[in-house]
Amino acid sequence: MTISFTLNGDPVEAAPGETIWQVANRLGVEIPHLCYAPEPDYRADGNCRACMVEIEGERVLAASCIRTPSPGMTVNTASARAKSARKMVFEMLTADQPERPVAHDSKSKFWNWADAVEVSDSRFPPRSAPESDRSHLAMAVNLDACIQCNLCVRACREVQVNDVIGMAYRGAGSKIVFDFDDPMGSSSCVGCGECVQACPTGALMESALVDDKGVGKSIPLRDVDSVCPYCGVGCQVTYQVSDDENVGEIVAAQGRTGPANRNRLCVKGRFGFDYVRHPHRLTKPMVRRDDAPKAADADIDPANPWTHFREASWDEALTRAGEGLKAIRDRDGGGALAGFGSAKGSNEEAYMFQKLVRTGFGTNNVDHCTRLCHASSVAALMEGIGSGAVTAPFTTCKDSDLIIVIGANPTENHPVAATFFKQAVKRGATLVVMDPRGQALKRHATHMLQFSPGADVAMLNAMLNVIITEGLYDKQYVESQTEGFAQLQEHIADFTPEAMAEICGIDAETLRTVARAYARAESAIIFWGMGISQHIHGTDNARCLIALSLITGQVGRPGTGLHPLRGQNNVQGASDAGLVPMFFPDYQKVDIDTIRGDFENVWGGALDPNRGLTVVEIMDAVHNDIIKGMYIMGENPAMSDPDANHARAALAKLEHLVVQDLFLTETAFHADVVLPASAWPEKDGTVTNTNRQVQMGRHALDLPGDARQDWWIIQEIARNIGLDWSYTHPRDVFAEMTQVMGSLNNITWDRLERESAVTYPVDAPDKPGNEIVFGDGFPTESGRGKLTPASIIPPDEQPDDDYPMVLTTGRQLEHWHTGAMTRRSAVLDHLEPEAVAQISSRDLYRLGLKPGDMVRVETRRGVIDLVARVDGAIPEGLIFIPFCYAEAPANLLTNPQLDPFGKIPEFKYCAARISKPDAAAAE
Repeated sequence: MTISFTLNGDPVEAAPGETIWQVANRLGVEIPHLCYAPEPDYRADGNCRACMVEIEGERVLAASCIRTPSPGMTVNTASARAKSARKMVFEMLTADQPERPVAHDSKSKFWNWADAVEVSDSRFPPRSAPESDRSHLAMAVNLDACIQCNLCVRACREVQVNDVIGMAYRGAGSKIVFDFDDPMGSSSCVGCGECVQACPTGALMESALVDDKGVGKSIPLRDVDSVCPYCGVGCQVTYQVSDDENVGEIVAAQGRTGPANRNRLCVKGRFGFDYVRHPHRLTKPMVRRDDAPKAADADIDPANPWTHFREASWDEALTRAGEGLKAIRDRDGGGALAGFGSAKGSNEEAYMFQKLVRTGFGTNNVDHCTRLCHASSVAALMEGIGSGAVTAPFTTCKDSDLIIVIGANPTENHPVAATFFKQAVKRGATLVVMDPRGQALKRHATHMLQFSPGADVAMLNAMLNVIITEGLYDKQYVESQTEGFAQLQEHIADFTPEAMAEICGIDAETLRTVARAYARAESAIIFWGMGISQHIHGTDNARCLIALSLITGQVGRPGTGLHPLRGQNNVQGASDAGLVPMFFPDYQKVDIDTIRGDFENVWGGALDPNRGLTVVEIMDAVHNDIIKGMYIMGENPAMSDPDANHARAALAKLEHLVVQDLFLTETAFHADVVLPASAWPEKDGTVTNTNRQVQMGRHALDLPGDARQDWWIIQEIARNIGLDWSYTHPRDVFAEMTQVMGSLNNITWDRLERESAVTYPVDAPDKPGNEIVFGDGFPTESGRGKLTPASIIPPDEQPDDDYPMVLTTGRQLEHWHTGAMTRRSAVLDHLEPEAVAQISSRDLYRLGLKPGDMVRVETRRGVIDLVARVDGAIPEGLIFIPFCYAEAPANLLTNPQLDPFGKIPEFKYCAARISKPDAAAAE
């Protein structure tokens, strides 16, 4: 029921809970505001008094940002009294600001509103100006411009929920502080920049926008709306681009109100775009020199590729690339070729790439990095619920009573998604974190189950045992919506919490408590990451999670669901587009005649009826003289594959290798032809995030030198191997995709241009997408969810006397995947500049070492030296190494053994040992 009141003499209506300021803003009536940000999740505070209005019959003026109207109220926003009061507020605040010609941000919200109320200087004396803090490379702290509006505090504590910024001291000495009044650069700040985006005065600014004296630079900037190219969250972002001296450069980025991020960004999405203009960027095609033979241990300086390559024209490079691939195909058949596409490009590029491999090479040997992250999750989901995507977006956790996060470290790997989990806890949700490593999310959790590495099935089966034996499952849902319950019930009978406690390292009572809490919750959702999927039993791990959700009916409703947090920005979209060896686009099986016939009709020509090889299988096939040529676009298997020496030897053995990338990556070291490609901020195209949201990316920068768009390069390769393609723009490709992909029904390029994001599936062109699916059944043959029992399968390698520890790998907040982009970003590499092995203090001191010392980590496959870092979240006997450092490649050590269903390697567990480098050398 709306509320009727009068605003500036006009009758108006307010929605329930709507403030006077919000009504005025909706109707186009401007009221100054400083401490209030009309952005998602920012509450009004009412402390700056810049938005005061006059209410008839009331003695004092009211802060319109926190005052809600009442029936019959008469409000005047432009009375002489209100205007005078607001002007006085700005005059007093201006007294404490640097003069506008030397302001940190002369175009800030503060100065714009000062202009509006006709204040340019002040009659009041200024306070003593605090010193600036330039300790953080990316952000400048200028407290002489701080008006103590507390927006940065709310940004940090309530929106991002990082709890770094606070207000300290009293009276005239009060000020904004980081942690315990530490310099920003040495505080626990995670660099998300939310405070910078919220600040209305320039007290917190991007360092790139101020000079050495803290004065704002006069740089003309243009805004370009796009999507972040890093993780699967899919944050919408506005690039702020400088075209000074005709050299386009992204100098800053702002979060947009997208469906996945609601204005938020992380440190990568805020400060990680200068890789685009890095000196290592490839700008000319190259071919291998005749006097530079390939070698598995090739170590080429990306800044000086001319030791092994020479510059070539596009005609020569494309001809050589195409002729080499075509010669192998014509001589040995399509099965002698393979392609690795990319999850960092667009949907259109992924679709074109897999189509090229299937129609041009004549094989289904096409894959990408989904094989290394969530392939086992997809295998289990396809089996269990008939879909390889999430059942609900992570934002639905706002409606959850209980949230499980297992095998994931979202504050590091999906930091914006983590903000929604933390906000849900603030609203009263129960958070359960399950992981062999401790993590920052632990302090928000009701339960932290730090279980034994590799013991996922034991722990999860114990929970299933409790729920079933205690009758806590949803009997009606199980009977009407699932199949296989009787077999599951029989299977888990022996997996009592008491029996599993010794295996998983969690006491029986805790297992019972968590299982009961999950089953009894009105709405519960499960999020998981690669700690679940990257095991030889990864599919079984995911099957257990699916079973938990199905037997309790925790799917298909707000606040419920199954959500594997997808890694790359477009790994969901690339998989949807068919960049996998066993499925055509939309997960249509390549070995079903009718499906294959449909694609043959659209694409023209016969298609291979056999499933192709996966990433690791392709490398094995190279060693077995089966595959002899490859085309790799935006993928770096020399760094990302397990047992990387094996992968590098395979790459070096190839008769012909074409690599298309931004930089001379470790994979490109082994190439015959290197083609300079386009970075994400240089593209137009769509991507699909972990939430099933298809989003539009827009180019902000021109290509450097003679680099080309990826879609153009793919098409030229296709033409050079005999295909007659004639796409003129990614929109042409998208139009073709809609013909063969039912998931894109009612989503058009024009609609994405207008709306920026649409969630699939969509019922009609004028309706929003369905964020939550499977409320009335599943897209399986029976229409029911399938329950598949899982048995305990130990990791492939177990610690022994020679290798007594366990190695696990993963990502860091500041870096991404193999580091090709983030290691070339000044801010990100400054924050995490060196390869580290994170271990427990007991293990480090047992070796007689201290933090910062060099250590040697060895497995049965390789050895690397790197810096030791004590991590209190790491249990004794475990080593964690990020895999983004070329100087210490963690994947030289990892185990290539595969999950039998998803064909994913066991990155998360192998036997290792650690020692002093000098001691190891002496042996």
